[in-house]
Amino acid sequence: MNIQQFEYVLAVARYRHFETAADHCYISQSTLSTMISRFEDELGVMIFNRKKKPVAITREGEEIIERLTIIVREIGRLDELVKEMKGEVKGTVRIACLPTVAPYLLPLFLHDFSTRYPELQLVLKESSTQDIVRQLKSRELDIGILSPPLHEEEIREYPIYKESFVLYNTAGKNSKKIDIEDMEWDNFWLLEEGHCMTDQVLEICSMNKKKINSSLNIHFKAGSIDSLMRFVKAYKGKTLLPYLSVQNLPAEEARYISLFKKPVPDRTIALVTHQHFVRKRILQLLQYVIREKVKLLVPNIRLINDDK
Repeated sequence: MNIQQFEYVLAVARYRHFETAADHCYISQSTLSTMISRFEDELGVMIFNRKKKPVAITREGEEIIERLTIIVREIGRLDELVKEMKGEVKGTVRIACLPTVAPYLLPLFLHDFSTRYPELQLVLKESSTQDIVRQLKSRELDIGILSPPLHEEEIREYPIYKESFVLYNTAGKNSKKIDIEDMEWDNFWLLEEGHCMTDQVLEICSMNKKKINSSLNIHFKAGSIDSLMRFVKAYKGKTLLPYLSVQNLPAEEARYISLFKKPVPDRTIALVTHQHFVRKRILQLLQYVIREKVKLLVPNIRLINDDK
């Protein structure tokens, strides 16, 4: 039983075809088949049903493959641990970020960060909070950028800054600053359910014992902040937006923005990792550069480490 056998099994599980799996493992099909058969004999369990096309995974095989996936990933982490011990900033880091954060935060620091550390490969994508947590737990992901708290025992949270919400109101005349208690919630638009920002905005509404309602016979749940703003403008409505998302608005759009008086509704943005994530140096560097860039753009933004 060895790591090569594990990788061969995972290749067949991925492609559901012995010949294709063998090609991707750079070995002959007969060698791959023999190695997997030996592995099955050692375990005394059939992992694959070879009679079916494409190859099917047995019920026992599903559990074994789940374990092998974790084992192979953890063996790969040894290399990461050695890099960390040597203080090296190289290799691959997989990062996922909320769609309501990514377009506004990532461009602020990615170019500078990748220039400072050219040997570090960053693989980035947008994901929901639920997907980020799930992939951190399965170790498919290294770092998430989201809005806590998560209340997950396996996940560690590293808050970076607090981002204020602003009012985007296309319905009438706007004040430079508004009290949250004076908000009128009619014709108010939200992102679709599943976005943590939607939950945060609903919490702000409930704190003030207000109800969101609309006289329109249209009920649209936007999938992105851009779509949300377009519908709000088209139907003379209003919504709450995160502060970074309105930094580069043209003057025509910026006139719809009002800031809130204290207490200002806000959300926390944090880096999150699995509890056993070993590349602490990279995590610290990311925290530093994000704080640095956000502070330059928004001098009055509340950095979490400033509170300590």
